[in-house]
Amino acid sequence: MEAFTKLKGVACPLPLSSVDTDQLIPARFMKRSRAEGYGGFLLHDLRFDEAGAPRPDFPLNAPERAGAQVIVARRNFGSGSSREAAVYALVDYGIRCVIAPSFGDIFASNAVNNGLLPAKVTEADGESLIAALEDGAHDMLVDLEDCRIVVGNLSVPFTVDPVWRTKLLNGWDDIDLTMSQADAIKAFVAADVQARPWAMPRRGG
Repeated sequence: MEAFTKLKGVACPLPLSSVDTDQLIPARFMKRSRAEGYGGFLLHDLRFDEAGAPRPDFPLNAPERAGAQVIVARRNFGSGSSREAAVYALVDYGIRCVIAPSFGDIFASNAVNNGLLPAKVTEADGESLIAALEDGAHDMLVDLEDCRIVVGNLSVPFTVDPVWRTKLLNGWDDIDLTMSQADAIKAFVAADVQARPWAMPRRGG
């Protein structure tokens, strides 16, 4: 995965609560191969009308939000089923960070494993960020090193699980994270052999 340290890009307000995984990508699109890309299906039934035309009042369809890399939403983002395709849709669209007061637990874990930062803010700070974006601000800085979000003159902190932060900062998956502790693991095994030799498997007959 690509390391995430600082991201400066277009941000899109999504003033909705409980955006669930079925909204993020409706199940009917999951029959397609991931190789084709899921970005075009992100929030499909909210972004497009019954005829497939973009809804002009939906935030992601605004011309000034083209190429958005950050979404700012309300509480309980990514609730619902555990489908990892919801994260694929965001990542394939180009989103690298979602900011909200709370996230579905499985969604947030899937997000980190795909290089997407789930940045948790207070509800008050979330509303301030949405208001700033709705008032015309576009660019946002998300600094994972300092755990801070800056848009215009507004600067707010965010939180993320420390282990997830380490993985994102280094671009690590779970195997990389384990291997980062290789020396400590070897030292533990060596000490355990001395302390409990009877627990070691015997070789040969």
